[in-house]
Amino acid sequence: MAKLAADARADHVDRIARDGYTILEGVIEPDLIDELLACLERIERDREVQPASNDFEGRHTVRIYNLLACGRVFEQVPVHPFVLPIVEGVLDPGCLVSSLSSIAIDPGESAQPIHADDQLMPVAKPHGPFVCNTMWALTDFTEANGATRLVPGSHQLDHSPPFPKAGVETIAAEMPRGSVLVWHGSLWHGGGANRSGARRVGIAMNYCAGWIRQQENQQLGIPLETLRGFAPRLRQLVGLTTYQHLIGHIDKRSPEEVVLGEAGDFRSVWDRAADSEPA
Repeated sequence: MAKLAADARADHVDRIARDGYTILEGVIEPDLIDELLACLERIERDREVQPASNDFEGRHTVRIYNLLACGRVFEQVPVHPFVLPIVEGVLDPGCLVSSLSSIAIDPGESAQPIHADDQLMPVAKPHGPFVCNTMWALTDFTEANGATRLVPGSHQLDHSPPFPKAGVETIAAEMPRGSVLVWHGSLWHGGGANRSGARRVGIAMNYCAGWIRQQENQQLGIPLETLRGFAPRLRQLVGLTTYQHLIGHIDKRSPEEVVLGEAGDFRSVWDRAADSEPA
């Protein structure tokens, strides 16, 4: 599969630093989009998934959580070669899957309250990114059907938006099917109102730095047999390894070794430092 050129990657990372977001147009393969949509429709039907009863999640919005436990096709999402390198550029290669869910906004839905994805974390603003989130457009995103609303540059402010009413001007992140919106976790944003006659479907693939807690508990939320089938990079992304050879270890063993019962070769950052010391 093709990968993002280094200069294009750097350009997108720079845009996120400057504006708080970027859009990767048409990077997701049509066949993958079709498979994701079919799987989401099946899950919604089989589980009889219904909208929530609050304004934040939406009263006319269908959300399906913990998608890595819902089918093999979703394993392609966190590691996509056109998207993950951007996230790694914003965070670092030790980043983790924070959550993976779908968001289907139906006609008649009102706009979601403007918020920042890191505003529940008690850290002074502005700050460097430790959350980097993405929205995959499985259908066209238009202003009429509920495209994500953004406040460009708001990730540089010294506060989060007043919840639930921000009272600020926003722009619509319009993008064609197969595109991906990527944003800094401090950026003010929210789902748009759907005034069209069709459903707007997206996948929220959210990442966090390797040293903070994930939004969805990946290690407990995904069955062991499913975890065992993950490719090595996906295992890292859900937290089965350690960050900087230390954070997340279990009695000086990797989570992968303890949770999956597989042989491991964990060596802490301190052991590695000792190796480099002169005799």
